[in-house]
Amino acid sequence: MSSVPPAPRRPLSSTPVLRTALVWGGIVTAVLLVLGAALGFLVGGGGGLGSALSGVAVSAIFLAVTAISILVANRWFGDPLYVPIFFGIVLGGWLLKLILFIVAIVVLRGQGWVDPVVFYVALVVSVIASLAVDVVVLLRMRIPSVSDVTLPTDPDAGERRS
Repeated sequence: MSSVPPAPRRPLSSTPVLRTALVWGGIVTAVLLVLGAALGFLVGGGGGLGSALSGVAVSAIFLAVTAISILVANRWFGDPLYVPIFFGIVLGGWLLKLILFIVAIVVLRGQGWVDPVVFYVALVVSVIASLAVDVVVLLRMRIPSVSDVTLPTDPDAGERRS
């Protein structure tokens, strides 16, 4: 009986997709922060500037939490408890987003400098841009149709049933 070393762990096929989406999402967020600041200032002065920056920032943070939580959860891939760990981390991220969103809205709602229309437009444009980045990344990534599967290279290495 020969001992076969375990196959090296490869990253999940979702890992490069999520990392690419986070990088491109960060670039788009930086562009939206600059554009939002300029347009917000033109439309509403200092309050419009702050509102646009707040709207883009809130959207970027909340949209990144899901991808980050999946990347963190994927570190347990291969563990017997991977599935409950994965869903616990992702669900925890979603609950955290819900709580933080409610707190952000309550805190920002009471501020005199917030222009609600500029904040709303910046938030919606940022969400749409983030979704567009996700779609483009998913369409451009080349993921094999059979991924995350390790096939034995030596037919004598695996278990056989006669």
